[in-house]
Order: sequence, then structure tokens, then C-alpha cells
Amino acid sequence: MKFIHSIYAAVYDDLSLKTAGIILGILLIAGHIFAFLKREELTRWLKKMPRDKGIGVVILTIDFVWSWILISSMDLGEFQGIRQVLQIAIPVTYLLVINCVDEFLAVRALGVLLLLAATPVLDAAFLEMPITRLLLPLLAYAWIIIGLFWVGMPYVLRDQIAWVSASESRWKGACAGGIGYGLLMLICAVVFYGTAAG
Repeated sequence: MKFIHSIYAAVYDDLSLKTAGIILGILLIAGHIFAFLKREELTRWLKKMPRDKGIGVVILTIDFVWSWILISSMDLGEFQGIRQVLQIAIPVTYLLVINCVDEFLAVRALGVLLLLAATPVLDAAFLEMPITRLLLPLLAYAWIIIGLFWVGMPYVLRDQIAWVSASESRWKGACAGGIGYGLLMLICAVVFYGTAAG
């Protein structure tokens, strides 16, 4: 359990605004450059992804491990007494979802992953001074909104993929926007953000 608590602390307690900004900036830049260079291969993969149960199981497994670490380490306040119940409920739910949810499992799991990822980003930026810190919460709230739609209405991702891949100009525009946002975040993280945990 000590190892699990150390993972939780690294993600939720010790993650600084600077570190979060650098990591997210690099991921945004690298991901969108890859998408720009590999448009044809990536669009083919993306169009198959929403109904690919194998990918769904992989992402859902990440969700399960993340959720279990979270529930095992966080302060539950007045719900502290039901921690063990939740630790059992999470793997049971995980197995039920894998066996019972065939439709758009990958999309729903990806939506849950975005919801999980938003919290440490928001925590890192919480009450920090530079106004440019808002680059992180803006991204996190976009993840939350998109994640909720993907969990509740998973066909939305299919439509989004179809729209952005319908023309080269849309694809390039989306890639350029992601690269630009990543560059801005990376520059702000290096130049303005402090190293204290958020």
C-alpha cells in the first residue's frame, strides 16, 4: 500500500504547476505533430477505434487501476468507513462493464480517463499566481465537458472524428491549434510557472 500511496502523492499532492505545464505542453505538441504527419494512418485507426472492444478493455483497465489507487489513497471524509466496500465495488464494476457493455466501450472508457486526468491538472493550477496558469484549467474543463459527452453519448466521438477527418484543411487546422496551444503552455511553464506543488 505504501507504493500505491506514493503514486497518489506524486500525481495529486506533489505535481507542480511547472511540471504539469511542461508535461502537457510536450504531450500536446508531440501528439499533434504526429497527427499532422500521419494523417491517413491515424484517420483509418480513429474511424475503427470507437467500436474496438480490445482498445476499450485496455483503456478501461487504466481507468480501473487509476480509480482503485484513488479510492485507496484519498481522504474520503465522512465516507471513510466505506473505503473497503468501494475497493471491492470498483473491480466488480470493471468486470461487469467489460462483460456487459459492448457498444462504444472504447469511447466511454476514454471519456472516464479524461475525467480522471482533469483533477490533477486542476489541482496543479489551483490558487497559483500567474494568470497564464488558466491554460491548464481551460484544457481540464474541456476534458471534463468532452468526457461527459463521450460517456453519456459515445456516438459524439464518432461524429467528431468524421467531421475533423472529412477535409485536409480541418485536420491541419486542428493539428495547428493543438501544437500552438502546447507551445504556449510549454513556454509559459518554462518562463513563468514556479516549482512549488499546486
